[in-house]
Amino acid sequence: MSLPAPLHAPAPTTGPTSAQLLDFVRDIAADAALVASLPLDPEGRTWVRLDGPGGSEAWLIGWPPGTGTGWHDHGGSRGAFATASGGLTEQSLAVRLPTEGWKTLELAEGVDRQRQLRTGQGRAFGQHHVHQVLNESVREHAISVHAYYPPLPLMRRYSRTGAVLRLEQVEIPEEWQ
Repeated sequence: MSLPAPLHAPAPTTGPTSAQLLDFVRDIAADAALVASLPLDPEGRTWVRLDGPGGSEAWLIGWPPGTGTGWHDHGGSRGAFATASGGLTEQSLAVRLPTEGWKTLELAEGVDRQRQLRTGQGRAFGQHHVHQVLNESVREHAISVHAYYPPLPLMRRYSRTGAVLRLEQVEIPEEWQ
């Protein structure tokens, strides 16, 4: 796919804060009827788009055992996610990456972070967040709620080998909606 220009979105100056997005995803994750309504697939992730607060977009996502997102960012959007059932692992980078002008970066030691998010737990993140989310269970589906503001203008997908992070592709909303 060709890369859209520009590769970065302007910093969001209005809309819900990351903390407000976190409150929203936690509230939705606690809605047992909504969470139970998500169809689950034994092999692939499933999702339903939701209306988020203040013009944000939100997603209810089902994660079969052993699935994950791969390394990615959110194109300059801030966001939050919470686990509604099961457990998820988030691996992230504690470093701000440049948004343009690179294809391969060597990461410094000590930038890796990992956290476990069990049912009811969530986290908010800023517009420069790079991570991957995994359901490491071998038996149990996980379900989570995610919200982004502004609505995702794009997502950058990365591959990682050791300390080397490589930009692989840029996806636009039409490719995942």
